[in-house]
Amino acid sequence: MKPAPALLIQQLTAKARATAHARSSACPCGAATLADHPDGIVVRHADTVAKAHPEDTDPTELATRLTLATHHPGILLPPLAPTAADLHGRLVTFWPYGTPVDADTPDAAPWEAAATLLARLHRTPAPPSVPNMRGPAKAARAIARLQHAGPHPDAAPVLRAWDTLPAWARAEAPMPHTGTLCHGDFHLGQLLRHPAPEGPWLLIDVDDLGVGVPAWDLARPAAWYACGLLPPGEWARFLAAYRAEGGPAVPVDGDPWPALDVPARALTVQTAARAVAKAAAAGRPLDEVEQSVVDACDRMAAIPSQLTQEHAK
Repeated sequence: MKPAPALLIQQLTAKARATAHARSSACPCGAATLADHPDGIVVRHADTVAKAHPEDTDPTELATRLTLATHHPGILLPPLAPTAADLHGRLVTFWPYGTPVDADTPDAAPWEAAATLLARLHRTPAPPSVPNMRGPAKAARAIARLQHAGPHPDAAPVLRAWDTLPAWARAEAPMPHTGTLCHGDFHLGQLLRHPAPEGPWLLIDVDDLGVGVPAWDLARPAAWYACGLLPPGEWARFLAAYRAEGGPAVPVDGDPWPALDVPARALTVQTAARAVAKAAAAGRPLDEVEQSVVDACDRMAAIPSQLTQEHAK
């Protein structure tokens, strides 16, 4: 029998406490639940973080991803243990705590550091056993959630935009390129400083790590820029830093959009689908930011532009 969510969090917290105390006899005890959603439950005890991965996590693929994080500590946060533990059928991993990006100071967002880390990840040779990155699969899951969320007036433009995407971006066909190591779900919440509080920035969350189309990792900031949610100066800094580090997702100069177009559209649809699903579940209208991404989907459905090329770097 699966434990109730509250019991699972309680037991996961106990695991984090035990791991923290094993690391240091002078543990400054303090616990917190950092996340509780379908993508995972994350709890913290002092300087130790425990994550219960989704129920459908493949143990072999997770083990490969943990090995990658262990072997590339200058790019990815290494786990405290190289293998996952079992907790009521859920795979659990343990990590050192780091300082996340401060959402209250957007002007200080580490766009250059993020771009540099992504470029280094994309230039890292991928072992043959690495699974595909799960970006398109997550987008498809967001659409499925929207379709099961019940009627909402803003669902139609999101679904129309989804239908304009090529099959690979909807996880209905193989990706056109799978030789590049990718994060698979990059956003600013996937960065932290370690050691806390002033260590170097590192990428976290290996659940979607794998080989695929590197432009997918640039797609969320590209989509925000295209929707007017990311100022042009910040987008320019991010893109310039990625190019300066030799990132392969876009050309070294010139127009980056032939490579970014499909992934950016897919991430726009994914973001809008999640927003509308949440609004439908809560029985509320969209807020201003949510409406902006739905409006972008409406424009995408009307002008599919470069999608017929199915271009990806």
